[in-house]
Amino acid sequence: MWIDPARLTFGPDGIPVSETYGDVYHAAAGGPAQARHVFLGGNDLPARWQRRERFVILETGFGLGLNFLATWAAWRDDPQRCRRLHFVSVEKHPLSAADLAAAHAAWPEFAPLAAELRRRWPSLVPGVHRLDLADGCLVLTLVFGDAGAVLNRLDAAADAIYLDGFAPDKNPDLWSPALCRALARLAAPGATLATWSVAGAVREALAACEFDLEKRPGFAGKRQMLAGRYRSRKPAGHALPADRRAIVLGAGVAGSTAAHRLAARGWQVTVVDRHGAPGQGASGNLAGVLRPLPSIDDNRLARLTRAGYLATRALLGELGPTVRWQACGVLHLARDLAHEAVQRRTVDTLAPPEEFLRFIDREAASNQLAWPVSTGGWWFPGGGWVQPFSLCAAALEAFPQQITTRFACPVAAIERHAAGWLARGPDGAVLAEAPLLLVAGGAEATRLPPLAWLPQRSARGQISHLPQAATPPLEVVLCRLGYATPAVDGFLTAGASFLVGDDDPRERPGDHRDNLARLNLMLPGFTAGLDAASLAGRVGFRPASPDRLPMVGPVPQPEAGREATRLQDLELQPGLWCAQGFGARGVVWSALMAELLASRIDGDPLPLETDLANAVAPGRFLLRGAGARQGSRGANSG
Repeated sequence: MWIDPARLTFGPDGIPVSETYGDVYHAAAGGPAQARHVFLGGNDLPARWQRRERFVILETGFGLGLNFLATWAAWRDDPQRCRRLHFVSVEKHPLSAADLAAAHAAWPEFAPLAAELRRRWPSLVPGVHRLDLADGCLVLTLVFGDAGAVLNRLDAAADAIYLDGFAPDKNPDLWSPALCRALARLAAPGATLATWSVAGAVREALAACEFDLEKRPGFAGKRQMLAGRYRSRKPAGHALPADRRAIVLGAGVAGSTAAHRLAARGWQVTVVDRHGAPGQGASGNLAGVLRPLPSIDDNRLARLTRAGYLATRALLGELGPTVRWQACGVLHLARDLAHEAVQRRTVDTLAPPEEFLRFIDREAASNQLAWPVSTGGWWFPGGGWVQPFSLCAAALEAFPQQITTRFACPVAAIERHAAGWLARGPDGAVLAEAPLLLVAGGAEATRLPPLAWLPQRSARGQISHLPQAATPPLEVVLCRLGYATPAVDGFLTAGASFLVGDDDPRERPGDHRDNLARLNLMLPGFTAGLDAASLAGRVGFRPASPDRLPMVGPVPQPEAGREATRLQDLELQPGLWCAQGFGARGVVWSALMAELLASRIDGDPLPLETDLANAVAPGRFLLRGAGARQGSRGANSG
């Protein structure tokens, strides 16, 4: 099972109790008061976050969200609060939104905040879930998983640590020496720590990890609590860049969403694109598919597409009605009976929440489609279609004071100089200048010498527009070796070809025939009466990487690799970043990769586990042995 949700009950005194651990969630004397005394007071907050640009809190055990709500309220009410507060919390057994509502009813002082938290509460699936609250100035990063495992895969520099959880004798793993070492790795220089436990084993484990500890008066009936300060002299973390200007090359989904996430952090961004409007390259299709790609072993592609799907859903909600999209559901039919058995076994093994994924049999699938099919498949109730170019436009328009656009401006060269980067047009004129340059130029990007080494291939994709009146109705997105979407502006979209190395920009009747054949395999007889020669559509060129994962992050020097075995050993090209290789999953990757980029650039806690962030780093292709790995994975990925 992916996630074993907590089962909330209440004791005779009305205090919430965990059935899993047989312990209370907070002291009987009052949850909010305990949170303020132990965790805020024990970390000398709010004084320590005042007048800071950024402050990061790390918590073990989100539970009812009480510590978070108390912290949010204190931050909201502090006129000297930090400009941006990050709250990173790990929870192995998250509660449902309904159980949270039952618990939150006891704290009317937090009612508006608690209601907003529950409204944004994510699906109970593993991984990192990022919630932007208070107009993006408060960032809650929820990590659903076992703290013993996931803390070692987080990237954050915590200024304060809330060491919370059920009692050490009830849940010893949350107080182990290994967990304390993980906390020390994530602690910023001078970080503070607070916990209600003064158990000798806990004190010994923390002291061994360079925490100077002191006992302070405890809360209510508990005589003592523990406070500490991290004394390590390890180097300070990533400082916020002082000159917050950036160039983004490309106004497709990769560049537009990246500009949006930088602007949300206060950056001044100039977006340069060769087309006359946003989203006119590979992002110019009428509709793209939004759904994850599960696997029974929950491999990295499954984890990344799940995180990307959820991040895009969150961004669509934030951008509002200017983005054209519909959560009509996505049905991924099995290819055959053997594949159907794999799909069914995957759902049985993972036991995901039904609102995220469920398996439906052939009869249910036929009913869902109002058309007979030969197999069942995966049903994603929250999936759907998104119009990519409307997403691009909405992202760029969200921060008009921060984002400047320059359309119909092809970039012929980029140059590094003392103050940063220049983008020049074909006539040599400077189109934009800034300390930071992010290349999100799609299939054209590798024509620029600093990125020529990227192993990116251009894949020709042709889609077909089927007149709505010429086909039966289709109310959901359908996938199976191809895809079809409900009608948008009078046309169903069907496709798509994926031909690497084919640079023909013209529509071809043969590709329309192939698209109709794929659709007819999914829905036998659905395309009867349609003539491929009469169809129109669209051709786009998608930037694909050898392993079909994006290439997102800082760009290394091409000659720096080959002997390196770790990403951190690669020499970087200062100030140069890229968001490339999105392939056929631009809608799925866009929001997550944009947030990953902006977080790395600013030194914020990452919205992904480090193994996944490393899996999309451009430098992975420069590491020793990368060529062999590319050859072994490229043919079977996707």
